[in-house]
Amino acid sequence: MIPTREQALELLKQYNQEESHIHHALAVEAAMRHFAELYHEDPDLWGIVGILHDIDWEKTTSTPQQHCHLAPEMLKKAGVDDSIIHAVQSHGFGICTDVEPSNNLERTLFTIDELTGLIITAGLVRPSKSLADLELKSVKKKWKDKAFARGVSRETIKQGAERMNMPLDDVINETIIALRPVEKLIGM
Repeated sequence: MIPTREQALELLKQYNQEESHIHHALAVEAAMRHFAELYHEDPDLWGIVGILHDIDWEKTTSTPQQHCHLAPEMLKKAGVDDSIIHAVQSHGFGICTDVEPSNNLERTLFTIDELTGLIITAGLVRPSKSLADLELKSVKKKWKDKAFARGVSRETIKQGAERMNMPLDDVINETIIALRPVEKLIGM
């Protein structure tokens, strides 16, 4: 089964209660929907994957190496389609899983999961505390500062952009564009 957006959110909230995790899922959903349209793919499916990608996060925060390993059981229990389960597992490739991203949806999720965090953090430190006036050059400047958003793996984002066969600057810029309309929804 491919859940509806409402079912996906309900399932996510069954396992995750922290507002920051819900906001992250909604940010990834927005970016996934945006990239789906760029690829002429199904934005509803891509958005659902974005919502569900960290379903096991709160269950694995003390054992991060287990992230993406509990998700299959959670999703299977809900009857979620195997293609979504594979996509969810693939976003941890090289970090906590050996499930390699194998299609546009999975490669995009792998890339923008980390990138959304960097962009949102870059927006929050602006005087406007908004993405409305955030530009690529500002994100690139923050990218170079290793102390800024220290937990965000620039290497993962860079590898992801290469897997997407898209210049890094384009991936960053498109993600900024994707997040602007939902900044209030994601807690900005």
